[in-house]
Amino acid sequence: MLYANNNQQLTPNTYKINPKFIWQRLPKYAKLIRFDRPIGTFLLMWPALWALWFASSGQPNWTTTLVFVMGVILMRSAGCAINDYADRNFDCKVTRTCHRPLAVGEIQPKEAIGVFLTLSLIAFALVLTQNLLTVLLSVIALLLTMIYPFMKRFIHLPQLILGAAFGWAVPMAFAATTGTVPNLAWWIFAATIIWALVYDTQYAMVDRADDLRIGIKSSAILFGSYDRLIIGILQILMITLLIIIGKLASLHSAYFTGIAMATGLAGYQQYLIWNREPSACFQAFLHNNYFGMTIFIGIVLDYIIMQ
Repeated sequence: MLYANNNQQLTPNTYKINPKFIWQRLPKYAKLIRFDRPIGTFLLMWPALWALWFASSGQPNWTTTLVFVMGVILMRSAGCAINDYADRNFDCKVTRTCHRPLAVGEIQPKEAIGVFLTLSLIAFALVLTQNLLTVLLSVIALLLTMIYPFMKRFIHLPQLILGAAFGWAVPMAFAATTGTVPNLAWWIFAATIIWALVYDTQYAMVDRADDLRIGIKSSAILFGSYDRLIIGILQILMITLLIIIGKLASLHSAYFTGIAMATGLAGYQQYLIWNREPSACFQAFLHNNYFGMTIFIGIVLDYIIMQ
């Protein structure tokens, strides 16, 4: 973490140890990590919880669960910090992001790096309480978190990297619970990647005009006028994968009822994005929290009924 003197004006030449100044900066750091916008934490959390319940047959170790919940919060926050660092020269040109603290100069790039490193180290300390396989897998999670923000400069599907980053908690959860990463974990991981393509394309539809203007790549730009159709196909594919996962895990009616309800929620998202209106597309993106929650409730209820 970076430190500065007592002057409220932060410049690159004023850094020195001063905990009081850092304490005064905390509200800006909270804004940097989207503390007031937890949707990203939820979208990262649901696959981790799915995996913990599947891996433990509905009886997760609560210490392990707490480690993963805290790890998700920390790594999503770290991801926001490194994302804003990577996009610091673009965010000021995009309507949705122009008020972010790096974009308006409320904090310095070095501070964002400091926040990222601090949160990542705390998360790694938590992972060290788990077995060696989980620790090794966490290194890949960190690398995915670091490279995703830069991918939108090079490929039109950075959402694939986002999906891998958000879904990597799945093999980690199985490793922490069972000491192995079975085929079921990779099926869930694949479903998570597809889900990220869905919700982050909806998110990218909000910024499409700005992204085209400044030269940023996204799936919304790549899909063009076929965006709704491709999102629909991806939603069907994810539902299909979730059905396969339920069969592989020998789940019953409660789980599949949850899948049916989630299918209805996916249909509602199609309604929201129908006219491609930015605010409605953003609402569709936010709505994925309920999609993930519904699946999780189905998993939990099914295991309760089976016991």
